[in-house]
Amino acid sequence: MKRFVLAFLSVCCALTLAAQETIPVSYTGEKPSISDFAWAFVSAIDDDEEVDVDESANAFKQAWIRYRQGAAQQDGVTLTVDQRNGFVLYESVDEEHLLRIEMCYWNESDQKHKMVAYCVSSFFDGKYSPGQYDGIRFFRYDNAAKAMEPCYEPGFDVEYGTDDGAWISYALPRSGKDITVTSWYDDKTTQRILKWNGHGFSF
Repeated sequence: MKRFVLAFLSVCCALTLAAQETIPVSYTGEKPSISDFAWAFVSAIDDDEEVDVDESANAFKQAWIRYRQGAAQQDGVTLTVDQRNGFVLYESVDEEHLLRIEMCYWNESDQKHKMVAYCVSSFFDGKYSPGQYDGIRFFRYDNAAKAMEPCYEPGFDVEYGTDDGAWISYALPRSGKDITVTSWYDDKTTQRILKWNGHGFSF
């Protein structure tokens, strides 16, 4: 059963990736910030019906609208925007349920592109409990075109489960450059690190 669910999640992620097109990124100053990337992402949601049904992305968008308006977030919702470290964290808490959405970016070594990541993770009672829209997506920003496009995993294959029964979650870095990959078993967790190499990641 778990293998069927994992296959279904992989297909959904692939369809979502295929449905998206180039996303223009508007900004002031010399270069875009994490806020510019996040706002570009949520602004594109209404442009595509496949993305519009994503409840987590829509919740993320509503939080950004409130943030830009200077309005208070809804009960149980926090939006942390760390411009200096290029990191955003959205959290929504409802009793034992926690939804986390992270975004960050990396400067590529060619100095012409940036890698942008968007990651959704759901938890129940402190343990990873993947929802319909959980997963990690990547976008490649072109400095000259001032736009980002969805891209497949840079240098590794995204997995959401293991043959021995664990779910897999991803956590983006607020400090440093590496992604933490956690395998959630019934009685333990194990972690691996995806290291940034200037154009992608590897274990």
